[in-house]
Formats: sequence, C-alpha cells, structure tokens
Amino acid sequence: MERPKNDECYTPQWVFDAMGLRFDLDVAAPIDRTQVSVPADRFYTEADNGLLQPWEGRVWMNPPFSKITPWINKFLEHGNGVCLVPLSSNGKWVNELWSSNAAVTYLPANMAFVNRNGESIKHRWRCSMWALGAENVEALAGISKVR
Repeated sequence: MERPKNDECYTPQWVFDAMGLRFDLDVAAPIDRTQVSVPADRFYTEADNGLLQPWEGRVWMNPPFSKITPWINKFLEHGNGVCLVPLSSNGKWVNELWSSNAAVTYLPANMAFVNRNGESIKHRWRCSMWALGAENVEALAGISKVR
C-alpha cells in the first residue's frame, strides 16, 4: 500500500548537519531515497515494513504522519534514537512521549521539507523532534542553535 502524498516529506539536510549524528538505521525510509539525506547505514522501506522488523542501534524515524501511533510505541520501546513528528495536542502518543524520558525540541514554524521531486515544500504541520538516549538528547541542542 502506497503512502498518501502528504506522508512523503523528507527531512532537509540542515537538520542532520545540526545534530551531527550518524544513525544505524532509518526505520521508515521511502523506497526511492533519491531526495533523502538521512545519514544512516541501513534503511527499512515501506516494502520492509519497519514496524515488523527488529530495530538495532541508533534509529532515525520520520514516520508516516497519517498513522503515527504504532511508530511512537515502537520508538519508545526501542529507546535509542531521534524522531521527527508533528506537533499535536491530541492523541495518546503525544502523552506517551511526554511522560517518557525523551527530550524534545521544536522545529521552525516555517521549516521547508523536501518532496519526492527535490522541491522545497512547507508542511501544514509544525513539527517537533524527540530523542531517547544521552548522545541523541545532546544532539538536539544542535537543532536549537540553528533556529
């Protein structure tokens, strides 16, 4: 099943540059990684279904925003990585992140993402980044310095 078009928004390079991290695994990568700049050693695509695969090491997660709860649950269970999700005041998953030991930073309201064609696009949601694991939490400070 193909993701809705609004789920195909890629994180811009400056985010990864600001964090200065390398990831062991991108758990929700698109099949065509032409426009993706995630510094990861391995990628689970939609065809792999990252929710059903084992997660190892430091993970990067920019999950489909249309079905986020199972991704958040697995991220919290794994406990080592960084995720980019929409800001939301609704949903059990927000409360789960908030009550965990995850650190959070907010991304700029006017932040541009990258679409399948490599064009900059504005997302309709403001986004946040959450980190689990000491080194990952420290890396979020790099995002704050860019803002």
